[in-house]
Amino acid sequence: MYYQNEKIMLLKNKIIAVIGGGPGGLTLAKLLQMKGYKVKVYERDEDQYVRQQGATLDLHEESGLKALIAADLLNEFKKHYRPNADKLRITDHNAVIHVDDHTSGAPLEKSGASFRPEIDRGPFRDLLIASLEKDTLVWNSKFVSMQSLDDGWNILFDNGSSVYADLVIAADGANSRLRKYLTPIAPIYSGLTIVEGNIYHAATHAPKLWKLVNGGKIFALGMEKSIILSAKGDGSLSFYTGTKETEDWVKTSGINFENKQEIYDWFKERFADWGSEWHELFESDDSYFVPRPQYHFPSDQQWESLSNLTMLGDAAHRMPPYAGEGVNMAMLDALELVEQLTAPDVSDTKTAISKYERAMCQRATEITEVTLQSMEKMHSKEGLKFLVDMFRLIH
Repeated sequence: MYYQNEKIMLLKNKIIAVIGGGPGGLTLAKLLQMKGYKVKVYERDEDQYVRQQGATLDLHEESGLKALIAADLLNEFKKHYRPNADKLRITDHNAVIHVDDHTSGAPLEKSGASFRPEIDRGPFRDLLIASLEKDTLVWNSKFVSMQSLDDGWNILFDNGSSVYADLVIAADGANSRLRKYLTPIAPIYSGLTIVEGNIYHAATHAPKLWKLVNGGKIFALGMEKSIILSAKGDGSLSFYTGTKETEDWVKTSGINFENKQEIYDWFKERFADWGSEWHELFESDDSYFVPRPQYHFPSDQQWESLSNLTMLGDAAHRMPPYAGEGVNMAMLDALELVEQLTAPDVSDTKTAISKYERAMCQRATEITEVTLQSMEKMHSKEGLKFLVDMFRLIH
């Protein structure tokens, strides 16, 4: 490997550990390997296919796609993304369509700010994993704790193994176990809780809604509530309900979220002022459901940077999904962190990490504010009008 400037060798011979094998962590590993560095990604899943991946992802030109291009993966991505999956229908609470991307006649964008391609999480994760050097992923490695050792960290996993790393990057998501080693700043409840669901073989089990989503997405708003549907390439339908609940609602509701009938009973009561069309979401046994209270971090969060630990993605700046920025911010974090660690004018890792974290926190503050404003307006009495007006303004 040839280097134009020896100063970019901050990480030469360093052992780098990324905790978490989501899009952010995998993108980071790819970008580091392209620079010639050795990195391991420690992932809690037992293997590549053990977990059902969630809703589809849309990548934005200024963030997710920018990182993908830097990783030289755009052409591979275009082999796997779903060209019409970003087609959107906006409906009211009775499933009456108010905006329909499918009939707009707009040409399919291949580049530019309007190119926000959708890809299922599973294929996207597979694509990123396939781009890495063999044995980069260390499966069945659920993080337990770590202790300072020399200038780095000794990391302990729940399978009893431990490893040493000179530099650790926390990419372990919204419920990060590593974040506390950097800052005690706690997340703030947004006031909204999501029930996430996935219906397998949706054409059979939810035929009317499967037809309505038409291979794309549905945003249904009304009565200060929301349902967001996404068709997936495997024939399943993922969805989020959005309702204003108390922070402890998951515990105090008395609902067993592994019992479909109890969730269905809650839905029929909570969405009693919605049309019965949506009941298909809960009528199949070939499904799963997970409650997800929505949190975000305070807009002024900051911490003392370390020379051997940092974080990216939801671990650093979790936020509700109402601007589609989560995966995009994580991938941009990965790109900007590598750029700082390999910048020719940076002489030590603490300085590089500090520059990255300052810029990342500022960017995350702005995106979080936009996201919370969008969430609040979508779940207001005029939520449908807000979204329809915004969509028409954009288009």
